[in-house]
Amino acid sequence: MVLYRDEAIVLRTYKLGEADRIVNFYSRGRGKIRAVAKGVRRTKSKFGSLLEPASIVNLQLYEGRNLDIVTQAERTVPLVAARSDLDLYSRLSTVLEIVDQIGIEGESNAALYKLTVGAATELDRTKNGLVVTAFIAKVLKLEGVQPVVDRCVVCGVTEPLVAFALHEGGVLCHSCRRGHQLSEEARLCLVAVFEGRVRHVLDTTPPEVALELQTLSAAIIEQHLERRLKSQDVLHNFK
Repeated sequence: MVLYRDEAIVLRTYKLGEADRIVNFYSRGRGKIRAVAKGVRRTKSKFGSLLEPASIVNLQLYEGRNLDIVTQAERTVPLVAARSDLDLYSRLSTVLEIVDQIGIEGESNAALYKLTVGAATELDRTKNGLVVTAFIAKVLKLEGVQPVVDRCVVCGVTEPLVAFALHEGGVLCHSCRRGHQLSEEARLCLVAVFEGRVRHVLDTTPPEVALELQTLSAAIIEQHLERRLKSQDVLHNFK
């Protein structure tokens, strides 16, 4: 059995037998990892509490045939606020669920790992729900499916842009409009995020526009994943 170390964030856990858990990690060096943490459900477990979802940890594991085995875990970044704030934790769960869906076992993606850890720590620090919207936008860009937000996806005109069509993959002008109404403020926020001006969006977006963006981003990522998100923070889905 090969022993290896990696840095990872816990995405999800499952009960296994009477005392063990299967843990889904997303790691810096190996992408998605599925491993068994033996005895972690016992009260005297030395690292059970370290392997809860959203924990960012340094790991030591044995490489197994089907599932690896966790032998050591050490928390590197404590997320304090998310442990006591249900709404914040549900937002964080959305980030983890998305990565659990798109992450590939054994395929490293350092950019996705950095993005995930960054979103988790920023959410914990600021409690700003738009962090999830920005995370989703960056994930779409990494996946190569960034929606068109600077011109009509059908005819190419640049104004006025008044709607977003999920199946078309972008915004639509007044003449081509269908799908869902989109305010100019929300569209400009999306433009800013894709251009890398995330901090500006987080600091300046008013609440009503933030809600519109959160609703839209949830719908877009569900369209990409071809499934409904189970996490509690899917605020509103377009009908």
